[in-house]
Amino acid sequence: MNPSQLAIARVALETERRRLTEDLAEPPETPSQMTYGSQAAAASEVFAQQRDLALRGKSGKGLDLVTDALARLDDGTFGRCLRCGAAIPEERLEVLPWAAFCIACQQLEKDGR
Repeated sequence: MNPSQLAIARVALETERRRLTEDLAEPPETPSQMTYGSQAAAASEVFAQQRDLALRGKSGKGLDLVTDALARLDDGTFGRCLRCGAAIPEERLEVLPWAAFCIACQQLEKDGR
């Protein structure tokens, strides 16, 4: 990748890191005091809390991926597959600047191989 593409990737990664950090800084919604009433309302509240916790977990994993990609930018390994060492296609990095694997290796990782 040329220096201008690396600079664009850095801006995208830093923007995403800022967004994820802000997401994680907001405290999770806690359930309100339960009173006797609708089971549907209580179930909705529990669902919302579980959804919020799942989204926080996803944001935390995303932040790890972005932080790792920024470290690869700093150490000069950005854009290389961590598994096979091949160049990750620029089109992939434009869409997922935190991508650590080429498409073939990503599929192998997903399959647990």
